Amino acid sequence: MASKEKKEKNLGRYSTFSVVLRRIRKNKGGVIGLFIVLFYIIVSIFGPMLSPYDPNESNFDESLIPPSKQHWFGTDLHGRDVLSRVIVGARTSFTISISAVAIAVFIGILLGSISGYVGGWIDELIMRFLDIFMAFPEILLAIAIVAILGPGKINIVIAIAVFSFPSFARITRATVMSVKNNEYVEAAKAIGESSWSILTRYILPNALSPVIVQATLRMGTAILTISSLGFLGLGVKAPEAEWGTDLALARSYLEFAPWLSIFPGIAIVFVVLGFNFFGDALNDALNPRLKDR
Repeated sequence: MASKEKKEKNLGRYSTFSVVLRRIRKNKGGVIGLFIVLFYIIVSIFGPMLSPYDPNESNFDESLIPPSKQHWFGTDLHGRDVLSRVIVGARTSFTISISAVAIAVFIGILLGSISGYVGGWIDELIMRFLDIFMAFPEILLAIAIVAILGPGKINIVIAIAVFSFPSFARITRATVMSVKNNEYVEAAKAIGESSWSILTRYILPNALSPVIVQATLRMGTAILTISSLGFLGLGVKAPEAEWGTDLALARSYLEFAPWLSIFPGIAIVFVVLGFNFFGDALNDALNPRLKDR
C-alpha cells in the first residue's frame, strides 16, 4: 500500500514537471532562455577543460593580438587568451551567484515563514527589519558592504545575499498568509499537528513556485552585480578571470583593442537575458492563474 502511494506521488511529480516543461516550450523566449542557461551551466562546470589556454598565463610576446585562428577572441595586454578568460569567468560568476542566491533563499524563506505564520508583533518586527535593507538601492548597498569588508568572493556573496533576501522573505510571507487559513491547514491544526509540521508539509510547498521564479530572475541580477563590482575594482581580484574585472582592464584600450571589452560584455548580456527570459517563462508556467491559457 505504501509502495503504491509512493508510486502515485512520484507520478504526480513527473506529471507536474511535464506540464511545466510543455508550457515553457510554448514560450519562444523561454526556450531561448533555457538553452542559454543550460549552455552557461555547462560552460561553468566544464570551463577549465574547455578553455584552449591557461586563462591566467601571461605571454607578453603575444600581447594585444586581435582575433585570429590561434586566439579566436584575441589576447589582452598580458598576452592572455580572451576566450579562455571568458569561459573560465563563467564559473567564477556562477559560483558566486548560486552561493549568494541560495543563502538569500534560505534566509528569506525562514524569515518570511515566521512572519507570515506567526503574525502579530513578530510580523511587524521582521517587516520593519526588511524595510531597512529595501530602503537602499541594491547596487549601492552591495558597493557599501564590499567597500567595508573588502574585495573577494566571500564578501561579494555576502553583499548579494544581503540585498536579495528581503524579496524572498516578502514573497514567502505573502504566500504563507494566503495559504494558512485554508481548510486543510485548519484541519491539520485540529488534529494536533505541530506548527513546524504544518509549515513544512502544507504551507511552504505552496510557496516554492514564486520563490523558484524569483531565484531564477535573481541569478541574472546577481551576475550583473558581480560584473559591476568587478568593473568598479571591488570584485574578484586579478589575475583570476571574471567578466567585470576584465571589462575594467579593457576600458583603456577601447580604441585600438575593442575585442577586450566586446566579448566579456556579450557574455554578460546573453547570460542576464537568458535568466530573465527563462524566469519570465517559468513564471507563466508555474502561475496557476495562467493554467488554462
